[in-house]
Amino acid sequence: MRILVVDDDPEIVGFLKRGLTYEGYTVDTASDGAEALAKARDAEPNLVILDVMMPGMDGLEVSKRLRQASQLPILMLTAKGTVADRIKGLDSGADDYLVKPFSFDELLARVRALLRRSQPAEGEVLRFMDLSLDPSTREVKRGDNVIQLTAQEFDLLELFLRHPRQVLRRDMIYEKVWGYDFGGESNVIEVYMRYLRSKLEASGQPRLIHTVRGVGYVLKE
Repeated sequence: MRILVVDDDPEIVGFLKRGLTYEGYTVDTASDGAEALAKARDAEPNLVILDVMMPGMDGLEVSKRLRQASQLPILMLTAKGTVADRIKGLDSGADDYLVKPFSFDELLARVRALLRRSQPAEGEVLRFMDLSLDPSTREVKRGDNVIQLTAQEFDLLELFLRHPRQVLRRDMIYEKVWGYDFGGESNVIEVYMRYLRSKLEASGQPRLIHTVRGVGYVLKE
């Protein structure tokens, strides 16, 4: 597995490269956005660890450009931990968000989770009404339209398709999709639900994922 680490702080880059290499990953590094895009284009990594605050092209812009060209997982690093900052990171196309200073063990757990989700897994095609999801190819279709999803949007939709007509509580969604506690910030789920609904309903199709106020969400007619 190849990981691209992008940060203008040489100490953080060195720390992450040593730790990830020790864990068996092949690590490439970049110190700015332009270098990161060039390296990702020349040899696409399996995952990108991306700092937000960089001179010139910041991490948010790099994330947007990477997402336009690929669905590879992006883990964003930042010194800013407010909800608004997290939403900006997710809006840019990032799949996960980690606030500095962070535990290397936590970063490693998130890396493993993102890589696990991005790997094809054999299985049946999941269907509900005109919606289909293929876990092996990670293709999602609504009718004849192919829908492009980020890694966590895909995982979220797969969770609903595996539990049709069941109300999924927010704590269950956190556990199954993110695999860790997001500090009770329920608006993170709401942000992802907004993204997912906008893509599923882009051509005017009726809503399939409904809000159960105070509880969670349900996939139903």
